[in-house]
Amino acid sequence: MKKIILTGGGTAGHVIPNLALVPALKEAGYEIYYVGSKKGIEKDLVEAAGLPYFGISSGKLRRYVSFKNVTDMFRVIKGLAGAIRLLRKIKPDVVFSKGGFVVVPVIAAAKLLKIKSIIHESDMTPGLANKLAMPFASRVCVSFPETMRHVAKEKAVLTGTPVRPELPLGSRTKGLKFTGIKGNRPVLLVTGGSLGAKAVNTAVRDAFPEIIKSFDIIHLCGKGNLSGITERGYKEFEYVSENMPDILAAADIVVSRAGANILFELAALKKPNLLIPLTAKQSRGDQILNAESFKNQGLSMVLPEEELTIERLVSDIKELYKSRETFMQNMNALDATNGVENIMSVIMR
Repeated sequence: MKKIILTGGGTAGHVIPNLALVPALKEAGYEIYYVGSKKGIEKDLVEAAGLPYFGISSGKLRRYVSFKNVTDMFRVIKGLAGAIRLLRKIKPDVVFSKGGFVVVPVIAAAKLLKIKSIIHESDMTPGLANKLAMPFASRVCVSFPETMRHVAKEKAVLTGTPVRPELPLGSRTKGLKFTGIKGNRPVLLVTGGSLGAKAVNTAVRDAFPEIIKSFDIIHLCGKGNLSGITERGYKEFEYVSENMPDILAAADIVVSRAGANILFELAALKKPNLLIPLTAKQSRGDQILNAESFKNQGLSMVLPEEELTIERLVSDIKELYKSRETFMQNMNALDATNGVENIMSVIMR
């Protein structure tokens, strides 16, 4: 049986696309193993999916001067040694990486052991971890055509982003039942990713008295960010995994950060969305570029966090719902559902 190691971690965004490949990999006859960090969010997600999980030491390289860059370098070296031992033991035919700093030692180990490896970059511009790992990789799959210029020509493959096959199978009825929302009014889903988004959470709660007049609200606020609001028509969760397809099916419109994974999922499901990307002060600006690309294609509305006020948020949500049919028609022209098939083609080669 062919063997593959999946790797990626730090956030759910670096794990969920890997898990989206699992059904297709099993159907193709692959024995699947997962390598992540010892304490990252990926461990719980992968074990819940029933895959063998192996944790290695992982450091974080920061873009600013910090003593932790020195100490974490030793963790990366330790992680490399651990990855080499694992790869020698498992003997995979290929390694597939989704991003996060844990992937750097794994991809480097694959190169040292002459094992083919594939990196997937979801965002418009490669993150630091992927930049460090790319020289060791055999191929680099990208989601946006604009990303091709950041990757060596002989390695770059435009594949799109893998969308979980179970997402289109969600049930609105089950989603409403799970959340306890009746759905007599339009349903607004607010999500800031697995770690939450403080600015988005705060703005939605400040604007709550106005939003709740017109919409029911499902709020995925991130771990440790529950507010305790118990108003009728509002339900909040730290994080949802198994029931996410049903929640997405229940939503009429979505307010979200602008990570590439959620963008392609929303496009695949034809969900009109208002994006509030992370600012350049909080990130390398990748979400701003992602959001602008989707805005320019007529797939999303964008509200910069610097312009986020109660009045603007309420106004944009109402405008999004009013114009929802236009956004849905534009999404029909974008084939966002073939990412798994395209990536499987690269893996099989």
